[in-house]
Amino acid sequence: MIGIIADDVTGATDAAVAFRRQGLRVGVYFGLPDASVIEPGLDAAVIALKSRTLPSPDAVGQTLKAAELLRVAGARQLYFKYCSTFDSTPSGNIGPVLDALAGFAGTDLVVSTPSSPEHGRTTYNGYLFVHELLLSESHMRNHPLTPMTDSALTRLMDAQTRGGSVVIDHETVRRGPHAIRERLDHARGAARYLFPDAITDDDLLAIAHGVLDEPLVAGAAGLAGAIARAHVERRGVSITDDFQPAPTGRAVVLAGSCSRRTLEQIEQMHRAGRPAYRLDALGAQDASSLAREALNWYDALPGGPAPLIYSSLPPTELHEVQDILGVERSAEILEGAIGEVARGLRDRGVVRFVAAGGETSGSIVSALGIQGGIIGPEAALGVPWIHTDQNLDVLLKSGNFGEPNLLVAASTEGTHP
Repeated sequence: MIGIIADDVTGATDAAVAFRRQGLRVGVYFGLPDASVIEPGLDAAVIALKSRTLPSPDAVGQTLKAAELLRVAGARQLYFKYCSTFDSTPSGNIGPVLDALAGFAGTDLVVSTPSSPEHGRTTYNGYLFVHELLLSESHMRNHPLTPMTDSALTRLMDAQTRGGSVVIDHETVRRGPHAIRERLDHARGAARYLFPDAITDDDLLAIAHGVLDEPLVAGAAGLAGAIARAHVERRGVSITDDFQPAPTGRAVVLAGSCSRRTLEQIEQMHRAGRPAYRLDALGAQDASSLAREALNWYDALPGGPAPLIYSSLPPTELHEVQDILGVERSAEILEGAIGEVARGLRDRGVVRFVAAGGETSGSIVSALGIQGGIIGPEAALGVPWIHTDQNLDVLLKSGNFGEPNLLVAASTEGTHP
């Protein structure tokens, strides 16, 4: 079994669906479940943490507990899944977490790449590109929690870790797995982290074959999917696609991400005439009050399509709120409110939750007490439906993922009563 640890909930679902596409049996688990909860016989088990923006010691502690759970469950290889835009700060958490995992796995070398071509993320000469823009020139430059103002992966990594990092150039990657393994052997003892260039899915597959026997690998969903395919090819297992229909039933959209793509998707909800309610942290600086007002609004809705409840704001308005309440306090209020709203909606008969944003998704999963679920069909690349142990269906969308009409399309089947 391959054990995957993700630093946020939507990243976990992104990685899980990358394995499912290859016909592998995949379970996804939220938080730190008992080892007995992890279903036996899985090809891959994904543990979704909410550690991306935690203080580094807390992120490291949770990650090591997750690694131990996966080892007990039978994982032979660990994969640390981080965001394809390398979301982090100069102090972490990607570097500190990988330092700790390397010690846990007993390895002195970790291959890592955020490249995910299907999502428009590629790496060349050690630089990360987002839809052909350098990371530092993309929308991530103004991210409210993890602003990315540098595009060089080695500089980003060396600022938050020890051991040093180097690039595996594209020419070496194009020569295939044997050349990549030779580069790894040459680097042992000289550097801890190797960032191979990857422009295409074929590049990722070559890297995956080169690291199949490494105890620890890290990266985005692109490399995760390539590793899944490489394992299938090594085993000689045929790739299948077990079709499952998208779930139906009463739905709601809950959005908290302030990414440009989520804001576009919210605008599409408005244009489609969907009922919409914004959680205003300045209007009611208390999570319970915010949630109560939102649920009262929901109760007064007439019959019609699935509504939207959101806290997402454009950067200027978001900074105004954060300047008044503080970053942590505003996030605490809004995430707490989203969780209470989710519980209230479940009690009112909602069975499908479409969530936009990693922190938002984590709050919903925690509030509903969801421990895990089975990966189902994708509503967008890397955005699968999950049929949970609560007999609910959840779609946990990373802020940057999906076409502009995703929230509308995912919530169309079924109506508000």
